[in-house]
Amino acid sequence: MSKIIAFTGSNSSTSINDQLLQYTLNSLVKASVDYIDLKTLSIPIFSEDIEKSLGIPDDIKSLKAKIDVASALIVAVNEHNGAMSAFFKNITDWLSRTDPKYLQDKKILLLATSPGEGGAKFCLDYTIGNFEKFGGTIVDHFSLPSFQNNFSKSGLSDDYAQGLKDSVSNFENDLNPA
Repeated sequence: MSKIIAFTGSNSSTSINDQLLQYTLNSLVKASVDYIDLKTLSIPIFSEDIEKSLGIPDDIKSLKAKIDVASALIVAVNEHNGAMSAFFKNITDWLSRTDPKYLQDKKILLLATSPGEGGAKFCLDYTIGNFEKFGGTIVDHFSLPSFQNNFSKSGLSDDYAQGLKDSVSNFENDLNPA
């Protein structure tokens, strides 16, 4: 069985993207996943001066080690002004300093949601390009617009439930081909 890790690019304790991620993790059929709470990491804002004087933060080294042993990732990204949040961008900036191909050979399922009708699609596009630049392979992605209207603890609205199920199935089948 593939080793999968999952995390959310948000540092909000009430992140709707984390809620979508947790719901998705509970819907996996063929895989088990280790969830990493990025909010617990202690990471300064990236700076070449900090890197030169203090080196790579220990929490980044630890996260990189977890990525290294994983064969796949499930990542939920939140959109701030059309891109990933500054919190998550900072983490990816530090990770790229450990290895410019820190996602090499990693299969990735991307998720995103937003309160608005866009469903964080700009962020998804940005993150796809960002992750591919660092060697990752995006197996599938899913966008959920209007989170409050289309999500509840019991499931997604009928308009989006099948889409998420298909994305998860595509991801699992890619990891464990028949």
